[in-house]
Amino acid sequence: MTTTMDPKVVALIVIGIIAVLLIIWAVVRQRRTADLKKRFGPEYDRAVHESGPRKAEATLLEREKRVDKFHIRPLPADERERFITEWRRVQSRFVDEPRGAVTQADLLVNNVMRVRGYPMTDFEQRAADISVTHPYVVTNYRAAHEIAERHQQGQATTEDLRQAMIYYRSLFDDLLEPAPADPRREVA
Repeated sequence: MTTTMDPKVVALIVIGIIAVLLIIWAVVRQRRTADLKKRFGPEYDRAVHESGPRKAEATLLEREKRVDKFHIRPLPADERERFITEWRRVQSRFVDEPRGAVTQADLLVNNVMRVRGYPMTDFEQRAADISVTHPYVVTNYRAAHEIAERHQQGQATTEDLRQAMIYYRSLFDDLLEPAPADPRREVA
């Protein structure tokens, strides 16, 4: 003798399973979003503003995969000291020649990135790569670069150049820090 379930009971079970799956999917997405916001900080907001939440999250995850393939290395103490000495020289130059100092700061930051193992592609790709491991200073890097570009066109004031030096310094300091075990920093 075959027993069949009431079609209404089967429908309720199917609806219940679908509801549970939807809840699980929503919780997983919410956790992924929270995790990305925590790891990328202001860069997450920037990406969402540019392309919307779904595309931004996919882009940020792609960035992480790309950067995971790099061989980012910490700087040995002697290299760190050499770069610190260079930075001091560039910074002291600012008083007499702010325009040249900003150009040198940009070159120095790029050199530190190269030595650490970041590919030196176009600026936007470099900024995207840096956003994975240095999400809280990439905004400064973009701002400094924008000022440097205006400077090349003769449109930056001395105050703009001073601000660019401050922005470059924040990334420079961050790049000199020893690499954590996981290159994606834990942010409190």
